[in-house]
Amino acid sequence: MIEYYRQVQEIDKNKVVINAVILDGEFEGEKALWSDEEYKYKSKDLNIWEKLESDIKNLKKAQSFDIDGCNVFCEVTNGQNHLIICGAGHISIPLIKVGKMIGFYVTVIDDRSKFTNNVLKTTDADRVICDNFMSALDSVEDNINNYYVIVTRGHKYDQDCLTKVLRRPNSYIGMIGSKLRVKKVKESVIEQGFEPEELDNIYSPIGLRIGAETPEEISISIMSEIIQVKSKGNSNSGINKELLNAILSEDDFKMKMAMVTIISRRGSAPRNVGSKMLVFEDGTFFGSIGGGCAESEVFHDALNCIRKQQCLVKDVDMTGNSYEDEGMVCGGFIKVFIDPIKM
Repeated sequence: MIEYYRQVQEIDKNKVVINAVILDGEFEGEKALWSDEEYKYKSKDLNIWEKLESDIKNLKKAQSFDIDGCNVFCEVTNGQNHLIICGAGHISIPLIKVGKMIGFYVTVIDDRSKFTNNVLKTTDADRVICDNFMSALDSVEDNINNYYVIVTRGHKYDQDCLTKVLRRPNSYIGMIGSKLRVKKVKESVIEQGFEPEELDNIYSPIGLRIGAETPEEISISIMSEIIQVKSKGNSNSGINKELLNAILSEDDFKMKMAMVTIISRRGSAPRNVGSKMLVFEDGTFFGSIGGGCAESEVFHDALNCIRKQQCLVKDVDMTGNSYEDEGMVCGGFIKVFIDPIKM
């Protein structure tokens, strides 16, 4: 099934991707992959895939379907999350660093070369644009995964940025400023023809109320709010770039491996549905499904699946005494699918 992972890697990172795997029955482990509602891969030409298409057309989060007596697990990946920071001042520097740390593609915009040069010298922002805000935002591709943070040096520039992005696809628009400054900006935007209701989804004052004062603290409050918004939106489970690189780099060495995926979760289990761990036959692993003894138990099952080249659906109960003895106080239940990757 290594070809499946090659196909995943080749899909544009900004595209919505839906992948499906059959968990049981005659076709256990068979996979299919869609992007832009078109097949990109199917391991076998099965009627199950045709019947599944209507169910997954508007899929928003990972879930399972019963089709023709088989249980099929489906995930949706909405593409790379983009953090677009309008303003390269003192708050932006730690904001860039935190954004990169949690996996965002970060674009920074400012019309002052002194500030954009500082961003280039002190951060690893993916894209830095020195231009007026209106022109710079024109060069940012529309994407539902865009998270806009407006932290410019004045309400005129806030207003320019807000009018530019307000009707564009986005998952988040946040604007810094005092209540008076925000009020003036919103009034000006309404005067330009926007409806008051269009401003309801703006997060301003920006960030969670945690008493932040320093630029570093403010950046954490902003990213915390973005994480909160992201977690309530579309799922972004699936196979991330790091996992793909780990799988495909091992392809040259022909090391056997297995992918472990959480396919259901109840209670206070530490990781969400779609979380993954890649286990190698030499006993190394990459990623996590929650750590602790639960992960260790699944790890050993994965090694056994690699040796036998067989799939396994496993229930893990983290509420028992043995888990408490190991310090696992989270409780809850997870079900995992262990899938040996055939070269």
